[in-house]
Amino acid sequence: MRVVVVGSAGSFAGPDGPASCYLVQAEDGSGRTWSVVLDLGNGALGALQRHVDPFALDAVAVSHLHPDHFVDLCGLYVYRRYHPEHGSVRHPGLAPLALWGPRGTARRLADAYGDGAAAPDVDSTFAVRTWEPARPTRIGPFVLEAFPVEHPVEAYAVRVTGPSERGLGMTAVLTYSGDTDACDGLVAAARDADVLLCEAAFVEGRDTVRGVHLTGRRAGEAARDAGAHRLVLTHLPAWNEPATALAEAGGVYDGPVAVARPGDVLAL
Repeated sequence: MRVVVVGSAGSFAGPDGPASCYLVQAEDGSGRTWSVVLDLGNGALGALQRHVDPFALDAVAVSHLHPDHFVDLCGLYVYRRYHPEHGSVRHPGLAPLALWGPRGTARRLADAYGDGAAAPDVDSTFAVRTWEPARPTRIGPFVLEAFPVEHPVEAYAVRVTGPSERGLGMTAVLTYSGDTDACDGLVAAARDADVLLCEAAFVEGRDTVRGVHLTGRRAGEAARDAGAHRLVLTHLPAWNEPATALAEAGGVYDGPVAVARPGDVLAL
């Protein structure tokens, strides 16, 4: 299992890359490559095409419905519906793409596209399914689990279990925090994870509001408390210094810590 960081900017696309988007890939026993996207924030669809054909995606999993995590689904809708060679308008038999998200995902996507009446078209392009915590979802060689976390809207951390690149028959675990403040759900999702891909949008002492985002320190505490083997910080706004988040996390977590950057490939 490998993770390509497509976009890692927090809250809006930054000068160095798009907002949140992570491509998770692995091969099954027959050698077929499966591709799942975690979040598709503003600016991400363009960069995603450098790594995978959007028609080759097997699923999209959305952590929550803030624009920096879902809004480029509008572009993916256009791509899969109106592509002149492969789109569903010319090929009505094209299967809808599996899309996992919070309650109201189809309605929010239709509204974001600009016309609430487009909901039937959304349904023909995406097979929208609602997260059910504690109910694992299998997509090819992956198992996805959603854990409710603390954010102003319904939000989930996503735990992905899949084939490990360490050897045949071995498994690995990626936990993606989505957006959250410190909470039990995040620690449960990250328990013994090989990689905790964790937001760190806030800075200690500067951002004092609670219930929205983690700081580097609180991300490090979550990794420590969960026993995660490796911490990768993400969702840093353009005005944050990555070194600050790294120092905060490293002060409370003894494992390896890095900052996610577009184009990074994490092998698990």
